[in-house]
Amino acid sequence: MSCEGEAEYFCKDFDWEELRAEVEANPCFRYHFDSLSSSYSTQSPSPSAESDVQAWKQFHIRHASGKFFKERRYLLKEFPELLSCPPYSKLLEVGCGNGSTVLPILRANKDVIIYACDCSNETLERAKEFISATTVASLMHRFHTFCCDLSTDGFPNWLACNPCQDKFLQKQSNCLSDVKEDNGLHFTSPYSSEECDSCVGGVDFVTMIFTLSAVPLERMPRSITECFTVLKPGGMVLFRDYGLYDMTMLRFESDKKVGFREYMRSDGTRSYFFCLDTVRNLFLCAGFTELELDYCCVKSVNRRKGKSMRRVWVHGKFQKPALN
Repeated sequence: MSCEGEAEYFCKDFDWEELRAEVEANPCFRYHFDSLSSSYSTQSPSPSAESDVQAWKQFHIRHASGKFFKERRYLLKEFPELLSCPPYSKLLEVGCGNGSTVLPILRANKDVIIYACDCSNETLERAKEFISATTVASLMHRFHTFCCDLSTDGFPNWLACNPCQDKFLQKQSNCLSDVKEDNGLHFTSPYSSEECDSCVGGVDFVTMIFTLSAVPLERMPRSITECFTVLKPGGMVLFRDYGLYDMTMLRFESDKKVGFREYMRSDGTRSYFFCLDTVRNLFLCAGFTELELDYCCVKSVNRRKGKSMRRVWVHGKFQKPALN
């Protein structure tokens, strides 16, 4: 990540290790990282995928005006590949929400084609309204949505490259992969090194921007494997999500904790806070190569309250191995 010119926003405003030492030395925060004495019950059943979808659906209905979300223009500085990619490159935005990520990309790159999915049809309708409300008429022609919960459903086979689509038609398969869920974080990719040499994916980039943290931990490995499958060889996942000891994590009360580093808000939406090793393990076990992985530590000032907030995000770039 560059620290020059306009990209100075993404420089390290503070040291994550110093923050970690401060938080872990504070007894008021002990419940955040103590997995043995946390208040949640390990015997409680995990919420169903349907309840997760419903919670996020209601979340987007409450924030339907779009004022809750700001365009994420900074991603173009974090991920310059989105500007320098060849014409008509295909990008898949996973968990697009109201479109706050894809809009600045569509504006900045006049040739990129974006496929965007979310787990709620109502949310996708609001994303299309958000994009169509812009003054640039050509944006909608390069923006295509479909409903999908990648943590439980496979991506549709029409996202594959043309030769691979023929294979799926022969097998009468509607999804790119048929991967069983794994209950642990240590997930073994279903693809051997020989199978990785055959093109399965059809998109050049997958963006996961504050999406994986909303997925229950036990369903994260499948989600990453789906992203591996949908990419062309040499394609990349561009990743950004909540980091360990982010301000929002420290604000959660102990009764909101539903797992190790995993919390549920009062509206039923969940959030996980990642350390670098967790992200690395998820992607490497799915077959990816790590290109970049680091904490973004940014001080944000709430001018109305006059408070300085320490935000921690995880920035990552992971690549599917290219064909030999």
